[in-house]
Amino acid sequence: MEKRRLGRLEHQSSVLIYGAASLAEVTQDVADASIQEALDAGINHFDTAASYGDAELRLGPWMPRIRDQIFLATKTGEREREAAWAQINSSLERLQTDRLDLIQLHAVGDREELDKATGTGGALEAAIRARDEGLVSHIGITGHGHEAPATHREALRRFPFDTVLTPLNYALGRDETYYTAWQELAAETQRVDAGLMIIKTVARRTWTEDDHRYTTWYEPLDDQDNVTAALAWVLSHPQITGIATPGEVRLLSKLVQAERDRSALGAEQIAGQLDKVDAYTSPFVSMPI
Repeated sequence: MEKRRLGRLEHQSSVLIYGAASLAEVTQDVADASIQEALDAGINHFDTAASYGDAELRLGPWMPRIRDQIFLATKTGEREREAAWAQINSSLERLQTDRLDLIQLHAVGDREELDKATGTGGALEAAIRARDEGLVSHIGITGHGHEAPATHREALRRFPFDTVLTPLNYALGRDETYYTAWQELAAETQRVDAGLMIIKTVARRTWTEDDHRYTTWYEPLDDQDNVTAALAWVLSHPQITGIATPGEVRLLSKLVQAERDRSALGAEQIAGQLDKVDAYTSPFVSMPI
């Protein structure tokens, strides 16, 4: 699997980043099979969060065996310093490790949330303390929504975050306003040499039916040709280190196959494939989270 440099961290991360939201509600046996599948595919960067159900607990038993082989990231969604500090320490316990490569401020998608997290007494202070005490090596920021790129660009102005995890996919790329904001963020990450990672690569739209086929909060693309084209389009942006795989264990194999096959697709083929997708829209029109 291709690896790309994660900004000034200098880690060579696999272009597929294991999105452990997929482990939120599965048994340990299912989790074990999915984690092994990821490792066998060459994934060396695992991303989870305190709020992803049992995900940290499912990853924990693997750490004695693989901790030195992977880049391990989690997130705190708390906004106040003391609550975030407690959550970071809880994540370390749940993950059965004494150190994280990356702690990220979770779901910071607009200025209001950014002000809370980075203000006096905010979660950022807990992340800095964790870094200063050797519990984490780096600090990042993440977020959903149409305001995320502009918010994350402002975040980089306020603090030298080491990484950014922000949304992009082909449908969002057709939104001129959104894509312009994303390009401005990408340019800023390049200027400060921060790692840039992507979420929602294979999101198709918000669910339009009650009977959800997958555990993702949005309806994903699941036709292999569409998944391959979607991944190829996002990874055609050289500023991007990698993409977080969706929160559904059954979709991982499709992303792995897409990563293998994407080099055969040119820009016209990608556009021709994805322009045919029906009802392909932003997943942020009506977010349930």
